[in-house]
Amino acid sequence: MDARQFDKSKLPSRHVTEGPARAPHRSYLYAMGLTKEQIHQPLVGVATCWNEAAPCNISLMRQAQAVKKGVAAANGTPREFCTITVTDGIAMGHQGMKASLPSREVIADSVELTMRGHSYDALVGMAGCDKSLPGMMMAMVRLNVPSIFIYGGSILPGSFRGRPVTVQDLFEAVGKHSVGEMSDDDLNELEQVACPSAGACGAQFTANTMATVSEAIGLALPYSAGAPAPYEIRDRFCATAGEMVMELIAKNIRPRDIVTRKALENAATVVAASGGSTNAALHLPAIAHECGIKFDLFDVAEIFKRTPYIADLKPGGRYVAKDMFEVGGIPLLMKTLLDNGYLHGDVMTVTGRTMAENLASVKWNDNQDVVYPANKPITPTGGVVGLKGNLAPEGAIVKVAGMPVSKQVFRGSARCFDGEEACFEAVTKRQYKEGEVLVIRYEGPRGGPGMREMLATTAALYGQGMGDKVALITDGRFSGATRGFCIGHVGPEAAVGGPIGLLKDGDVIVLDAIKGTIDVDLSDEELARRRSEWKPRETHATSGYLWKYAQTVGPARDGAVTHPGGAAEKETYADV
Repeated sequence: MDARQFDKSKLPSRHVTEGPARAPHRSYLYAMGLTKEQIHQPLVGVATCWNEAAPCNISLMRQAQAVKKGVAAANGTPREFCTITVTDGIAMGHQGMKASLPSREVIADSVELTMRGHSYDALVGMAGCDKSLPGMMMAMVRLNVPSIFIYGGSILPGSFRGRPVTVQDLFEAVGKHSVGEMSDDDLNELEQVACPSAGACGAQFTANTMATVSEAIGLALPYSAGAPAPYEIRDRFCATAGEMVMELIAKNIRPRDIVTRKALENAATVVAASGGSTNAALHLPAIAHECGIKFDLFDVAEIFKRTPYIADLKPGGRYVAKDMFEVGGIPLLMKTLLDNGYLHGDVMTVTGRTMAENLASVKWNDNQDVVYPANKPITPTGGVVGLKGNLAPEGAIVKVAGMPVSKQVFRGSARCFDGEEACFEAVTKRQYKEGEVLVIRYEGPRGGPGMREMLATTAALYGQGMGDKVALITDGRFSGATRGFCIGHVGPEAAVGGPIGLLKDGDVIVLDAIKGTIDVDLSDEELARRRSEWKPRETHATSGYLWKYAQTVGPARDGAVTHPGGAAEKETYADV
């Protein structure tokens, strides 16, 4: 591509590279070894969430070099920078988990500030762990400069005595160990083999769910989100992304041309069809919010309700991301959904073509059973269900992928815990009864603060063989690895006086994932009486980022966002 096709007078980088007044700015660029030609080419931010916290992110810096080669080959000038990641697998089960969801906002904010401060013209954003994927996509649509998303890739499955395993097995092994069903030696052996490579958790947990979203929403190149991190083909996808972002600059195709209401509906469809993480019901509204599009939990749930569940992926199914990639990848999943009328084919994507055009050459693979045809699904409704009732007027969410229909209705007495630790201790000591509904509250976006995931508790229940004998509800979140009747995002949250904060031990809770209801067997008058007696709970977050987050974060229904979003904008960064 000829660099002279780019009119710098219309690009943000003109503010730092063009004209006599910018001689001091250019001197900094020369100091880093750039040539005059490179300085006057478009400047492309290559943002990664690289760190040494976990295998999800460890390969991103290497992959970024391939992106930079692609940008340079297309006569652009790449500028690499890093932002933070909080990795849920490390943060899980302790106070560190309060940093997880807030990290999504920090990622989006820090990418925005780096791009703004240095006037970059385009963005290739690379992410590995759960919150970094939506955080990077939120930054893209917020900035609205030509952008492409790259997933770092999933981890390969481990092998434990001939049986494939993932980190989910390890969390559940903790529960087995607590009741004497696994020895110290076996647990030690399992932990050394469960995660054998770089990459994000391998099943359809939150990272792979949001990676699937990145293709379905149109921000990632076809097939790019499915390839495991160790596969060399990842470098080809990365280099191509670097080249293609230059095409997007030339054609002025921006993220908000791609992320439309229809694209968001496509994204919600693939989440349900793949039995994806309930966290997508938090992240899709947040991405929509950046565009100024109203797309809340109930909009997501409505799509979940009408979407067939067709990908037999863990934690509810048998396979991992590597398996789906090797039989045709995310395009195979989307092709059958499109052919059967579940996807909008006329939406724009980062290829410069529509979704239907991207999928036109995809052929169905009969020699596999990872993905079912959409007209012959595993179950006729999606793997994730929205709920509403007097216990959750602002909605709640539950993952039913892999759950028999007979298990999707539950009635039991409440057992209330103010915080995850108290519940986890009770579970570890077997201080609960079959048939109870365990309630973990004051873990919402504001009340936590930070809306922690409860995987340690839910996995321990499964490890004890009680995963389908109790239910669990929370105003916090669940990991994509959670299975069982576990309901999250209950809103309003306890910290703002929501009904979940008014519950008492012994209250009868009725859950119905088939009808989509979540109720407590109390009259409106009794709930009103309890609300009049309710007092806000004191928070421990009285300074630092968690304090700041608690002051600004909104309800889970709208994505737990912290600023007014695209609807309040006068102009986007791309137009400055």
